[in-house]
Amino acid sequence: MKNFFRKIWLFIKASTVLKYAVVALVAVIIIGFVDENSIWNHMKNKETISELESEIEKYDAEHKANQYKIRQLDRDPKAIEKIARERYFMKADDEDIYVLDDDVEQSSPTSQADLSHETAE
Repeated sequence: MKNFFRKIWLFIKASTVLKYAVVALVAVIIIGFVDENSIWNHMKNKETISELESEIEKYDAEHKANQYKIRQLDRDPKAIEKIARERYFMKADDEDIYVLDDDVEQSSPTSQADLSHETAE
């Protein structure tokens, strides 16, 4: 095995064209995969950039929606009243508020049996 590598080394050493080919191959490997500015890192950075750009678009849309809401609040006093009623359950003195809950708790028969079993113990 040692003689095999020695023969390959001597062949590379004797051939001028092969020397350049080996150096070029090593350079491509270093530039392509090992270096800090390699093609591999370049592709990962492009992917990260595209993800960040999509986040920027999402946040820009959210910002525009919030700016619209702020303008509405500045212009229309009824909008402030609507938010106070819907979010904070505020009311006028002569009004009553009824909060209707849309969440219906569904219980399965096994959970009822488990509860009765737990209370029996």
